Amino acid sequence: MIQPLSRIRLGAVVLAAIIVVAIVGYRIAGWSWIDAMYMVVITVSTVGYRELGPMTPGLKVFTMVVIVVGMSAAAYTLGAIVQMLAEGEIERALGLVRMTREIRRLKDHVIICGLGRMGRMLAQDLQQEKRPFVVVDRDAQRIAEATEGGWLAVHGDATEEDVLQDAGIQRARTVVTALPSDAANVFITLTSRNMNPTLQIISRGESPSTCKKLQQAGATRVVMPAAIGAQRIAAMIMRPSIVEFMELVAGRRGPLDVGIDELPISPGSSLVGKSVEETEFRRRYGVLVVAVRRPDGDVVFSPEPSFRFEPGDAAIVMGRLESLDQFRKTHLQAGSGAAS
Repeated sequence: MIQPLSRIRLGAVVLAAIIVVAIVGYRIAGWSWIDAMYMVVITVSTVGYRELGPMTPGLKVFTMVVIVVGMSAAAYTLGAIVQMLAEGEIERALGLVRMTREIRRLKDHVIICGLGRMGRMLAQDLQQEKRPFVVVDRDAQRIAEATEGGWLAVHGDATEEDVLQDAGIQRARTVVTALPSDAANVFITLTSRNMNPTLQIISRGESPSTCKKLQQAGATRVVMPAAIGAQRIAAMIMRPSIVEFMELVAGRRGPLDVGIDELPISPGSSLVGKSVEETEFRRRYGVLVVAVRRPDGDVVFSPEPSFRFEPGDAAIVMGRLESLDQFRKTHLQAGSGAAS
């Protein structure tokens, strides 16, 4: 079924073509340009004023054709406009334009491919942390629910380059493939890596044999929900207190006003070249440096006071949420704006 917007475009094109052909026809019949245009307007609009020139039998037939075809095209276009108004298409179209404009302004955002249970929970967490993200799904109902919740969304198949382009993949920092199909996740991973070589890609895998394929396709990390769930249950059985503490801290849920965060150190950060002791994390901010991940992937646990930060490091710190936010704003965002 043709959508109202397509009907309006089609009707307008046909109506414009009829007007042009009719004007040229009357001009060939010997009428002036202004008389020809005037005749076409009163004919298509069925006003019915008198003719401005001689009407030969052939010209009368031509005029009847113009009336029938012109009125049909006008009625077709008007019907599409009425349908659009009745279905709220104009409001949705304007909303789509606004959403597209907002997505184009995003930078270093997260693209979530697949709005199932996993994708929805991830979007809720990112929204809670106020991290910019865009969801992509081929299900119109899910996209409608996402937009109603205030999320930026793109309706389409994430395996297609045009859809990823609309989600701003060139400007994104991370892509998450959260579809239940391993084949689709592999394809999205490969396409995303080709479109943005520096992208962080986190892919979902259901089968152990798929992990290697996802990594070969360009995935930075592969997550297997079944394996993670089993590991979490085992940890709850053997170390329940530790699991509960980590959930409270890492999830930022519960009575503890404490969190663990990863703070990237950009080249413009004021921390570059300083030691842990010189930064006075604990004394000034009440923040404890748990570990530092170096650019090559090595992790330094509980760094010594003499340890010096370098560009590309990521400090894993723990402290009160207010202290973490203050520290981030003071040393990271003010440095280069790259941290987020």
